[in-house]
Amino acid sequence: MSTPACKACVGTWPDRSHLIADCELTRAYLHDDQFFPGWTVLVLKRHATELFHLSRDERSRLMEEVSGVAALLAQKWQAVKINYELLGNQLPHIHWHLIPRLPQDPAPLEPVWRIAHEPVRLAPDALASEIDRLRKIWPFHPNQSPVNL
Repeated sequence: MSTPACKACVGTWPDRSHLIADCELTRAYLHDDQFFPGWTVLVLKRHATELFHLSRDERSRLMEEVSGVAALLAQKWQAVKINYELLGNQLPHIHWHLIPRLPQDPAPLEPVWRIAHEPVRLAPDALASEIDRLRKIWPFHPNQSPVNL
């Protein structure tokens, strides 16, 4: 079920040109701000605002997707840590921000939201190239959960 006022449900967020992969329960998008390289957003395909709105099986499968994608991002960017953010106060639709924190991180002890920076928006060619590189190493297909990376 979708909600007409929800940007994620109507497809106006995230930008479709940032789509990396269609997973089982989510879609993975490269975040529009790449100040933190590899910042990815996993958006639940159906409308729900809270984890407790999901069945036990959905929650379990969702966490497997989140974990699998995080492992892929950690490997690709050689991250020292992955930050996981599930907030929803600005966009009440379940979506995870997965943010690789790299050795050269400008403020490794701060959450990304508190680091003042100019957003880094990739040029269209660079964006398409990065997404293509991610798709080539993406270890699962649309109907297969990314549990065995």
